[in-house]
Amino acid sequence: MVHNFQPTAYHLQSLVTGRDFEDAGWMLEAPGEDKPSLLQTVYTQDQLQVKDDGLGLYKFVEWLPVKRFLNGSSSPVTYKSEKLASCLGLTNLYITFSGWWPEKGATMKTCSFKETEAYSVCARLQENSDKVLVVASAGNTARSFARVCSDNNIPLLLCVPEDNLDALWFDEKINDCVKVIASRKGSDYFDAIHLSNLACKLEKFLPEGGAKNVARRDGMATTVLSAVTTIGLIPGYYFQAVGSGTGAIAAWEANKRFIKDGRYGNNKMKLMVSQNAPFLPIYNAWKAGSRELLPLDDDLARRYVEEICAKVLSNRKPPYSISGGLFDALKDSGGDVLLVPNKEAFSAGELFLEIEGIDLHPAAAVATASLINACREKKVEKDAVIMLNVTGGGEERFKRGRQLNYLKPSVVFDINPSLDDVKVKLGSLFADH
Repeated sequence: MVHNFQPTAYHLQSLVTGRDFEDAGWMLEAPGEDKPSLLQTVYTQDQLQVKDDGLGLYKFVEWLPVKRFLNGSSSPVTYKSEKLASCLGLTNLYITFSGWWPEKGATMKTCSFKETEAYSVCARLQENSDKVLVVASAGNTARSFARVCSDNNIPLLLCVPEDNLDALWFDEKINDCVKVIASRKGSDYFDAIHLSNLACKLEKFLPEGGAKNVARRDGMATTVLSAVTTIGLIPGYYFQAVGSGTGAIAAWEANKRFIKDGRYGNNKMKLMVSQNAPFLPIYNAWKAGSRELLPLDDDLARRYVEEICAKVLSNRKPPYSISGGLFDALKDSGGDVLLVPNKEAFSAGELFLEIEGIDLHPAAAVATASLINACREKKVEKDAVIMLNVTGGGEERFKRGRQLNYLKPSVVFDINPSLDDVKVKLGSLFADH
């Protein structure tokens, strides 16, 4: 990439105390504070100036906490829907698409908005770091981080449930700076997170941080940056399917930045987030009026994960209760949590392909189904400005005619491995890094 990088000016702020912090390296939590909260990024540039499209995701660099540009990024694309909007009787439906749809200008080769996280998080890392980045994933995040780290020679350890390894497909061979370990068959995303936490106890490894990493959230927020700067105003409603809810938190944070920007209105988008039934930890807590997640038996949770079509929406420990988390975002925005069974998601995906012309990831089909239901139940006004965050699509089209490579695990662990077992088996994986 030939563009000159100008460092982004920002600081971090605690939502609990309001204290400001300089981003010392890889800060994931407010130092010296007892009550946990998500740190938020405060950018010096109040008004976002979108850069040249040739920068890909980094055209939004003024609101990204990055130290450099990486190769190969693509930005989410927003367009005004005519066909789906007409079908639903809507006059101002905007679709923000992340995936592979070259005619729309969407060229994410992993076909998922998780690329927005990966290009932001990895660009927050210091160049030539001696640490190995550790990422836990149910699939799409792993594929995106693998692609970005492979293309930019960044050492990466992915922790993925063995049942989700088919998500690790690529159109090119992946650099050996990327390694995969898996939790055995029958495990889920939470088990992969547990495995990643054990790896991060070893000196060589650096936790990516998930929702706690401001670069992950601000990268995901580029979906809203795309929508608002395309539409010219802040939408009234925001629809997205959620597993952790991190994308919705990011949308809420971006919304507040745009209010401060002052050029796009001062309303708060109602966050209309959906879960894939029967896996409903966020839905159940929200409908019970509870800030805390309700108890859920581990084995029952794993069974529910097996049943849902959108496996990526299977986070058992989402950042829901924490200050600045999803509960706060939903409350502040006047939002709601919706549920979508598999059958409705399949129907919505088929409809989208038929009338909009591109295949959807299951999670995006869940979000589309929730919008269809909301229209039928008159939860949204016909003339409301609505943003549908299509978090992944075009995968079937991208794969057509391509020879795919699958990333295989170096080690498969039991569901509850010991730290010693992890230490022994990971000891030689990154001997050259």
